[in-house]
Amino acid sequence: METFFIQNFGCRATQADGAAIESSLLSKGLESVGREAADVVILNTCTVTSAADEDVRHTINRVRRENPLARILVTGCYAQRAPAELAALPGVTWVVGNSHKTEIYEIVVAESGTPYHGQIHVGDIFTQQEFLAGVVEDASGDRTRPNLKIQDGCGNRCSFCVIPYVRGRSRSAQPDWVVAQVRNLAERYREVVLSGINLGRWGRDLGGKLRLADIVRRLLEETAVERLRLSSVEPMDFSDDLLGLMASSPRIARHVHAPLQSGSDSVLRRMHRKYRPRHYEDRILKARALMPEAAIGADVMTGFPGETEAEFEENRRFIAGLPFTYLHVFTYSERPGTPAAAEAVQVPVPVRKERNRVLRELAAAKNLEFRQQMVGRTLSVVTLEQEGMGLSSNYVKVELAAGRAANRIVEVAIGGVTVGGVSEVPQSALAVA
Repeated sequence: METFFIQNFGCRATQADGAAIESSLLSKGLESVGREAADVVILNTCTVTSAADEDVRHTINRVRRENPLARILVTGCYAQRAPAELAALPGVTWVVGNSHKTEIYEIVVAESGTPYHGQIHVGDIFTQQEFLAGVVEDASGDRTRPNLKIQDGCGNRCSFCVIPYVRGRSRSAQPDWVVAQVRNLAERYREVVLSGINLGRWGRDLGGKLRLADIVRRLLEETAVERLRLSSVEPMDFSDDLLGLMASSPRIARHVHAPLQSGSDSVLRRMHRKYRPRHYEDRILKARALMPEAAIGADVMTGFPGETEAEFEENRRFIAGLPFTYLHVFTYSERPGTPAAAEAVQVPVPVRKERNRVLRELAAAKNLEFRQQMVGRTLSVVTLEQEGMGLSSNYVKVELAAGRAANRIVEVAIGGVTVGGVSEVPQSALAVA
């Protein structure tokens, strides 16, 4: 193998894994090229939904058409979950699970002369000890807000989720490594996003009483990073200490994302979630009281097995009564091997989608109301690589006036609402004022 191409699917953690793989291969003298020219095409996969799996299969077929001489290596979460299924697909040379991601170079070199396809390298993910360190420096395609994965794996066993079975137990990056990475990134970027599979569990496997707030505090004290943003954190990991720290430091983005999944107590119990609606509400209202201008978002699922109309309405009312500024609404997707997939009462797919539509409309109304409240205010905005665009501390897309260089944090006066965002007061209007 002399040239390679990596395509990442799914979450920030997967993107970070792909960055680590790419860095490793480049350090061994290999060259990264386009997909149509690569000797080996590496597909770093997601498996959180059936649609994610289908996307990977379609991509395998596209690679075969575009570059019939390429050897295809499938790795990541889909590879860990269903290696035999992938190995049977035409064109797949190797299937390498998350358990063997750090060995990709050695696997490919050792088996470069293998005359047949479908070589499987998948082991017990729960024996995985190593933290695969990777930094995604082109997050969301804007190249101004790098994602730093500081945690992997998950100890929860939500009945609908396959991720613990393909990512293994919760593992944390060492504090000194995290500090060194952020210190390095802060020399080039204004904002750094901390991410993980279950970010709020960072530190709990390292001994002592380390918590997420502790590493955030160290980063504020020991690095020059202008803004830290936390990605998704489970609701009960938004401790008073963490929320207080976020509220007290202007260097932490005013942005709280806490997965909800459902506002129905009975559905949460069947999901095996570790909190009840009253617990969730307490954390959200605490965050709003401390940070009145913050973005508050959640992941919400519709059509969980057995979800009745009454339970869905309970969920809708709960969401309507909380100060969310956006929602990520997902339709339930059966994942083989999970307890939820084995439930006898599955909600019909059209009903799932209709409930999804209802919540998306509710989310859109809440988001519009929040953006309207920004008009007349001044927001702290990181300017993006996309010309004329920025992202505020409280997670609002901002259309900027001309002349804003990328990768800067600027104070922006908001003059109006756009489709999906807000706009800066034109410079001419400011001059007149």
